[in-house]
This record gives sequence, C-alpha cells and structure tokens, in this order.
Amino acid sequence: MSQLKGSCIIGQSGGPTSVINASAQGVIQTALNCPDITRVYGAAHGIKGVLEDKLYDMNQEDPAELDLLQYTPSSALGSCRYKLADPDVDDTDYRRILEIFRKYDVRYFFYNGGNDSMDTCNKISKYMQKVGYDCRIMGVPKTIDNDLFGTDHCPGYASAAKYIATSCMEVWQDAHVYDTGMVTIIEIMGRHAGWLAGAAALATWAGFGPDLVYLPEVDFDMDRFLADVTAIYEKTGKCMVAVSEGIHYADGTFVSEAKTSATDGFGHAQLGGLAVMLAETVKQRTGAKVRGIELSLLQRCGAHLASLTDISEAYLAGKTAVEAAVSGVTDKMVAFECTREGGYVCKPKLIGLTEVANVEKKVPREWINAAGNGVEQPFIDYALPLIQGEPSLPREHSLPRFAKLKKVLAK
Repeated sequence: MSQLKGSCIIGQSGGPTSVINASAQGVIQTALNCPDITRVYGAAHGIKGVLEDKLYDMNQEDPAELDLLQYTPSSALGSCRYKLADPDVDDTDYRRILEIFRKYDVRYFFYNGGNDSMDTCNKISKYMQKVGYDCRIMGVPKTIDNDLFGTDHCPGYASAAKYIATSCMEVWQDAHVYDTGMVTIIEIMGRHAGWLAGAAALATWAGFGPDLVYLPEVDFDMDRFLADVTAIYEKTGKCMVAVSEGIHYADGTFVSEAKTSATDGFGHAQLGGLAVMLAETVKQRTGAKVRGIELSLLQRCGAHLASLTDISEAYLAGKTAVEAAVSGVTDKMVAFECTREGGYVCKPKLIGLTEVANVEKKVPREWINAAGNGVEQPFIDYALPLIQGEPSLPREHSLPRFAKLKKVLAK
C-alpha cells in the first residue's frame, strides 16, 4: 500500500436516481473516517463546481443529516451535464481542475454517475497521470438506465424498476374498472437500452401488467405494433402496452415525435411525447378509447418505492471506491459481480475507466421474445432479486424526512 495524504472531492453528475445519495453517503462517511483523507469536499453541480471553485465542506455537516442521504432522492450535491473537451484539443478545463486540486490539496477524486460521467472521470484521470499529479481517481456507478458496461447492474436501476413494475400493476387495476374497452400505453425512460421498459414485465409476471412490451433493442414496426394491439383489444376489450421512449424504426430514427425538440449537454436527444403520439395513432386505427401515460421523472425520484437491496448496494459502491483508493488503486470504476443460482449474492469488483467510458450495455436479444413485443423469463430472473427489500423510511408528519445539508462553501 502506498500512503497518500490529502483531501478528497465527491461529485455527482448526470440524471439523478432515488439512491445516488446513498453512494455519496458511502463516499462521504467512509472518507470522513479515513485518517489519510484530511478533508472531504462535495462539488456543487458535479465537475462544474470544481471548475467554478464551488465546493461544500462536508466536515461541517451534521452526521445525522448525512445518515438521511440514503433515503433522499435526487442528487443532494447538485448535478450537471457538462462535457469536457478532448485534452489534446483544449486543455483549458483540465488546467483549471488541476489548479483547484492543488489549492485544496485534493489527492482523491470520486465521480458518481453514468456513461458520460465515467467519460469525464476517465479524462481527468488520464490528464492527472499525464502531468504527474498524484491523485487517485475512482468512478462510482449510477444510472437508472442500467447500461454501464462491465457491471451486472447499476445502482439506481433496481429502485426505478420497482417503481415501474408497481406503477404498472396499479394502472392495470385502474384500467380494468369499467366494462368498456380501453387501450393504455405507458411510456418508460430508456434511450438506447430497454432495461427500464423491460421491468414493466415484472408486473405481468405478478399477474397485473402490460400485454405488450417494446424495447429499443428491437427495431419498431408501426404496422406490426398496431396489429398486435388490435388483436389483443378485439379479443379481450383491453390492451395495456409498455414502450421505451427510445424505440426506433429500422433506419434508426426515433418513433417519438419530440425527438428533435432538444438535446442535453452531451448531444443526446431529449425524448418525450411518445405515449401521446402512439395513443392517437391507435385511436385513429381502432376507434378505441386510448390513454397515454408518461411516467417521466417519477421513475427516478420515487424513493418511497426504493429497493432496500439497491440502497445497500449503492452505499457499498461509494464505500468500496474510497477503500480502494486509499489502498493505492486509481483509474477504476466500482462494478458489481453477482450470482443468482442458489440465492442472490452481489460482490463489488473494479474495472478500468477506459473500458467503461461511453460504452452502452443493452438487453441481450435472447432475453426478448421472437416477436419483439415482450421479454423472456431470463429477464425476470435477472431483475427480480434486485428489487427486493423495503427500507424503513424516516417520516415527519407522515411525510418523508429528507436530508437537509448546510452546504457550507469551502474557503
């Protein structure tokens, strides 16, 4: 073990989840108790907080409030979607980051996010190595999309999957109240990977879920979709459909009419409006009453339906990152290695940042049925263990008690 003393920074980036703060808690509390880490800072709004010299002094936070982070959704330190340039083309941001690291004697940097965040983490890590600044840099995984390479699953996915499955079961009950016909279309997040939409099939497995599930791993055919819906509707008088927001035609264009409305900081299309568009199309074709429902942000902030397994593993990811860095490891992301035969067991492992950055993991084609309108049992077997467990959520006046951080700026 090579000892390295200095302060650390934890930053959060990308879309929030209901358990991302559990990972931050794992980093912060472990770092606060580590003799080699002299000060713990939280970056305000991810890497932007570093660039703007806006860091929170986590040593001044109330320990009881830090304990509440595991039950608090979204990104407590603030998030961002900021793409760092290639340092060989423009190293302005990197020189600024190095300046801040030197100012606060930062020797440990932890970045909590998904694909694009791991790209940021990887670039900073390689730059610090290039200029010879001794700083151990670790990625802490997060994404409800579950599309990070090299890990069995990502913190955040399980709780979103649980929310989706539960919501679909509740909507199914509502949709079957009347003896009149109705088609219900539920739009679920997921740009290129269908892990979230596939989670709707957990509701079907439980007896109250979608008849049809469409993932972006399979090209979408509108005529076939309308034929599928019509066949079920004519047979039963009801049809419930779950669709990923990222479903696309064979030529790669998104089905969503809102596909060109905007892009985020990394150039990704911001999708939306798919359920409404499909509902109108089905209504025109069948004449049925059709309801389009978009779960939207509720999928990633529904902490009241969080998976206890997800919370525990999210904390473990943050804790493991600090322990590994202090032991001498750098340039890695924490990942999970899991077995499900004979009982679910999950263990952390480390994977190189270069391997993870900008690589998307998709649902295996063999886990999707031949018709492309549902998932097979291996998907259920994969997802079901992840959503297990109910956290004892703290409440005041029957409302959630979330963490209230002081966010004292470092000087």
